[in-house]
Amino acid sequence: MGDGGASIKFGANLWNQYTDWASWRHAAVEADRLGYDTIWTWDHLYPIVGSDDGPMFEAWTSISAWAEATKQARIGLMVGANTFRNPALVAKMATTLDHISNGRAILGIGGAWFETEHRAFGFEFGGSPGERLRWLEEAAMILRGMLHGEEPSGERYYRAQAVRNDPPPVQATLPLLIGGGGEQRTLRIVARYADACNVGGGIENVKRKDAVLRRHCAELGRNEAEIERTTGAGVPLIRDDPAEAQRLFARLFDHNGGARPWDSQLVGTPEQVAGYLRPYLGIGFRHFIFSFPAPVDAETMERVIAEVKPMLEAG
Repeated sequence: MGDGGASIKFGANLWNQYTDWASWRHAAVEADRLGYDTIWTWDHLYPIVGSDDGPMFEAWTSISAWAEATKQARIGLMVGANTFRNPALVAKMATTLDHISNGRAILGIGGAWFETEHRAFGFEFGGSPGERLRWLEEAAMILRGMLHGEEPSGERYYRAQAVRNDPPPVQATLPLLIGGGGEQRTLRIVARYADACNVGGGIENVKRKDAVLRRHCAELGRNEAEIERTTGAGVPLIRDDPAEAQRLFARLFDHNGGARPWDSQLVGTPEQVAGYLRPYLGIGFRHFIFSFPAPVDAETMERVIAEVKPMLEAG
């Protein structure tokens, strides 16, 4: 996913809930124009913040449309729900996205967790998180094999048989990103199969998860430097007056199904936001993915790139 982590990268995760297509598409185009390195959305079918009784756009068709409307940023799901689709089909979809975008696709995948939407849409949810992770592990094997030009077959949970991925991706390596921080299973799947990972929960949690990932890599003989670290940085709301930023932040969450505002977010001045992010650089995390709820705050989206990023790059 780029240059091995030497540069600082900013991503925009544009929430696909409580929005309309025209303004949401515009937000993706603006993120690309402003210079965000990556653009993402959730793979959910019901809203997951605030009331789930609200509007939500389907993710794969949406990012395919974004691929036609943007020029520079890489595009992916943060992260795809493995339970929604057969992994061999997902590899084919991601490869098609790579061709639509001229080599800008990222294949994000995770075990999935939101039972409400699974029951509503009739998707298998499994009996436990452990079962879904067993599905994810075999899916990751199939995905990685197909993206690397192999012809993998399912072993226990999937019936793929020597499945080809033809044509191959435009990229020499279409990155496979696995999201989640489960220390026993998820991070071991990352160590075995992923080109990138995504963890969050604050600097201390991220530091602990990264140490676990490094241990899994050492046990499996994987070079941990091959895996790009990304972190969900949270929801930014930037103003020169921190009190105004807090007021607008609360209003933003109220729009999203009456949600209670999240704690410990990037709310305040550019200097405050940069100060929150700077410790991540010391543990090798240089790809920050910011969440932008609808309606996207245009001033914040611009100032994250124009002011916060240069502060981090200056050290």
